[in-house]
Amino acid sequence: MTAFLKTSKNKILIEISAFVIKSNNYKNTIMKFRLMLFSFSLMFMGCSSVRVAVDYDTAVSFDQYSTFAFFKPAVDKMEVSDLDKKRILHAIDNNLMAKGLSKSQEAGLLVHVFTKEEKEVDIFQNNFSWGWGWGWSPWWNGGFFGPSVSTRTEGQLYINLVDAKTNQLIWQGKGTAQLYPNEKVEKKEARIQKIVDKILAQYPPQAEQ
Repeated sequence: MTAFLKTSKNKILIEISAFVIKSNNYKNTIMKFRLMLFSFSLMFMGCSSVRVAVDYDTAVSFDQYSTFAFFKPAVDKMEVSDLDKKRILHAIDNNLMAKGLSKSQEAGLLVHVFTKEEKEVDIFQNNFSWGWGWGWSPWWNGGFFGPSVSTRTEGQLYINLVDAKTNQLIWQGKGTAQLYPNEKVEKKEARIQKIVDKILAQYPPQAEQ
């Protein structure tokens, strides 16, 4: 009987050891999986599309406007490099002309352009945890690492359309996107055009059905 109990005890210890080793491997796998998810989250945020918000005066008939001009005092205050300023204005030019508007010194619309840059902090809560259903954990139980924090720089582009006669704001579009300081020139130009197109895609406003 003693030999039997000793043999059974050894078998149980061997099984527990194998279980612990297997579970530790599982823990390492989950940790690697969590790191991979965190990396994908950062990539997703970096590649996310432009976020656009639009507001306008519902009492205005936008069909009356066929010409536009840039409001120079607002353009001069844009907090971007002269090259990026030219890219933004050129992108707006392209878009509005594609809609059938033309530039004029006696424009019906004055285009005010503003830019803003700010730091964003992203906190990813680590909700992965593991333990045993029986409430027994021989070595460790709980979540991984605590919150993960990353920072990024976002730029905001405001396009305000003002009635030249009344000097009243009639339409405003805002686009928010992540900034990439070391981005290649070709990609930067394409991205600026994309941001402007996303904003002005909602001009003129369509009547709600």
